Formats: sequence, structure tokens, C-alpha cells
Amino acid sequence: MHRPTSRPSAHPDLARSFDTVAAQYAAARPGYPPALFDALEELTGRPLTGSRVLDVGAGTGIATRLLAARGARVTAVEPGAAMASELRCARPGTPLVRALGDALPFADGAGFDLVAYAQSWHWTDPARSVPEAMRVLRPGGALAVWWNVPDPRVEWVREQEARLGRALPGYHAHSVAPEAPELIRSLGLGLEPVLRELGWTRRVPLDTHLRMLGSRSYFAALGPGAARPVLAAERAELLGVFPDGTVEERYALDVTVTLRPAGRPFP
Repeated sequence: MHRPTSRPSAHPDLARSFDTVAAQYAAARPGYPPALFDALEELTGRPLTGSRVLDVGAGTGIATRLLAARGARVTAVEPGAAMASELRCARPGTPLVRALGDALPFADGAGFDLVAYAQSWHWTDPARSVPEAMRVLRPGGALAVWWNVPDPRVEWVREQEARLGRALPGYHAHSVAPEAPELIRSLGLGLEPVLRELGWTRRVPLDTHLRMLGSRSYFAALGPGAARPVLAAERAELLGVFPDGTVEERYALDVTVTLRPAGRPFP
């Protein structure tokens, strides 16, 4: 399973760009397979049912919804106004806090069972976000970070990422997910992250796939005018691979779980 070897910088302009494509993000981004939530329960040693979960960088609520469907009691944390608005519309009963993962507005020992980052931890400074997660977790609770990454073992995925790398300034092919275990160990906090590598597939109409691409930060930062010809070129290329107009998206899904030591205070 592919794991990227470098962490892209958490560029604030790219992070803020999601607000311009919030509705598109909500409609087209992939969710996560049941195997992810099975892995979370296995690695944390606790069922999600009844767990207090903090979904940080919750975006439009994709992971929030799926965690709640497994019985978790979820509080969402999202800094973007438009993304948060989509989440409120989709899940009006979910507690929502406008904040950043580098400074969580919760008391020490707030008692969360799980702090989760779905597709969002790379926008934080790990030297701040990891201690913040440990601070608000109960002893024995867990930090979990995960990403869907286009699976580079698939030929058409490799070719697409190469095209996007040529077309989009600063695009990082296959590098949206950092080497989370190495980064967490490097902080010197005595934590022992565990990596689980999964893979899954979804089949979607070509238009949905293109909207998914357009919701990525690099496209959003370009704006619709500059993004349109790149997406049109992708449409033409993909129709050669998927002439029936249904795209089989293949994802490598990396999830890293780090337990808070039971007998150790944070901070």
C-alpha cells in the first residue's frame, strides 16, 4: 500500500479555499468504507457506539455522519464558515464548534474517547495538534487520523495524477497524507502510533468524479475559470478509459491511531 513520503505544507490559502466549493465538496467527495470504522474499534479497543468523538476539521460532515451512524456521540470542529454551514444543514442536531485543531476550545481532560481527523490533519501543525488532542482525551482515549488517497497502483490513477501535476501549480501527486506515525513519534511525547492500511473502491458517474476533483484545494484556489479547461481535458481523457461514463475510483486509505497513555498527564 502506498504511503507518501513527504508532508505538504499546511498552506493557509489552500486550507481556506474549501469554503468556495463547500456544496460541491458535500455532494461529490467520497465517504469511508465500513472497514475503516471496524479498524478504529479494533485499534482503540472500544466500540464507537456510545463513544464521545471529536471530529476535527469536520468539513461538511462526511465523517461526522458515518461516525454517528456507528452510534458515536459526535461533536464537530470546523473553522470554515461555508463548510460549517453545509454541516449544519446536513446534521442540524450535531454540536458544532468553529475552531482549529491547533487550539481546541475545550477544557483539559474534557474526556473525549476519540479525537478524529478525517482528511484534515495535514492542515495542522502536529507539534500543536497532537498535544491538543491528548489534552482533551480521557486517559486511554485515542487520536485517529486518516486519508483517502488515489491508489497509485492503478494505471489510470497514476496517469491522472501526472497530468494534474503538470497542469496545476504546486500540485502534490499522491501526497495529501503525511507519514503520520513518523511525525507523531518525532514529537518526543512518548506516543506509539499504529498504522493500518486499507483499500476500497467506489463507482460514480464521470460528472461526480470531476466535481470531486474540482473540490480539491488546488482546483478551488485556481477558481472556476482556470479550473474549467483542466477538468474538460480530464473528461476527455477519462472517457477513453471509462467509455460508459462510470468511473471506478480506487482509494488507498491510511489510518493511524495513537492512544493517550493512561497514567500520564497532558499537557
